[in-house]
Amino acid sequence: MGGGSVGKVHDNDTAAPTLFTWEFAADPYPAYAWLRTHSPVHRTTLPSGVSAWLVTRYADARQALADQRLSKNPVHHSEQAHGKGKVGIPGERSANLMTHLLNIDPPDHTRLRRLVSKAFTPRVVAEFAPRVQELTDRLIDGFCEKGEADLIHEFAFPLPIYAICDMLGVPREDQDDFRDWAGMMIRHGGGPRGGVARSVKKMRTYLAELIHRKRENPGDDLISGLIRASDHGEHLTENEAAAMAFILLFAGFETTVNLIGNGVLALLRNPGQRERLQRALAEGDESLLATGIEELLRYDGPVELATWRFAKQDLTSGGQRIAEGDPVLVVLAAADRDPERFADPDTLDLSRTDNQHLGYGHGIHYCLGAPLARLEGQRALATLLTRLPDLRLSVDPEDLRWRGGLIMRGLRTLPVDFTPGPVSDVT
Repeated sequence: MGGGSVGKVHDNDTAAPTLFTWEFAADPYPAYAWLRTHSPVHRTTLPSGVSAWLVTRYADARQALADQRLSKNPVHHSEQAHGKGKVGIPGERSANLMTHLLNIDPPDHTRLRRLVSKAFTPRVVAEFAPRVQELTDRLIDGFCEKGEADLIHEFAFPLPIYAICDMLGVPREDQDDFRDWAGMMIRHGGGPRGGVARSVKKMRTYLAELIHRKRENPGDDLISGLIRASDHGEHLTENEAAAMAFILLFAGFETTVNLIGNGVLALLRNPGQRERLQRALAEGDESLLATGIEELLRYDGPVELATWRFAKQDLTSGGQRIAEGDPVLVVLAAADRDPERFADPDTLDLSRTDNQHLGYGHGIHYCLGAPLARLEGQRALATLLTRLPDLRLSVDPEDLRWRGGLIMRGLRTLPVDFTPGPVSDVT
């Protein structure tokens, strides 16, 4: 991200805000409010040099997310000849990992999503709940006696990594390697793309080896299920299986890291709402936790912009003509603060029920892992607030730093302190 400042932007300001600076990353919402009012479908040049349209109003965003004239396949990008590697995940092309759900359209998308969706049914996710709770308690045990922690690196980051590794069937002895590779993605998300690409390449090499081992000795896990599908006429290639496992890991961990991190910060900065939730949990009532997770997804969700889309034909959105081949980025964070859709959108209200937010997308590309992410978010917040009831920020909120990057919204660190507590009885 470049320099400059966005400052506070008000509806009566005539100058367009400066986007994609570090100051913008810390609080993009005033700039998004200006765009919704003055330029709801906004042409901009991204830090990568790629020109794209930003869709910021809720009604336009919801329509765009389900618009079949917008393709997920980068082959439709008008700048593809010189824009290779500037859209999508760094390194996925060179690692031969392009054939995943975020890059394909029906009918291939329909076929692959059907194969993997069996792993994320409500029944399967509910059966995984005890493992998520065990991981949550073990991680808190690692720092609860110290009285201080960085909740990103000691808690929000490892929890979804270990959970998705378990679901994929990555052996426990290999999971720390995945944690290291994923950590490199987090650390370099807004910096040199080479670090991310190297991690992607290492993951690809490992996944090829793991798929071979699972083919020889299958288990009751997601990768084995993908292999069985390919062996029973579903036409899933090894590259497709590797790409599917990769995107489930990549998309499945960072969104949950940010849900937990952003969610904890929002609660700490809104003590009245945090106290309401703690009282309800103390009484054994988790209904506010369920609506609260949805509100945290709306208020400051983990995905700021939906992943890339490309116009397959000329079309109009929000009064703007979008040419065939143009990239379109739906700004979920802006849509979910749209006052035309949400009452008092800048207010955190954990009991909000009219809350059809777009935090996990909409349409056929709705986040496949949303049930698992919700489970992890609920267990993480409930356990933290119960076991560490006086949790508090140990730095000024203005000193927190957000990771640079286009798609995800998340903190680099979240330093907290609290009264030291006992370890759990998890064995």
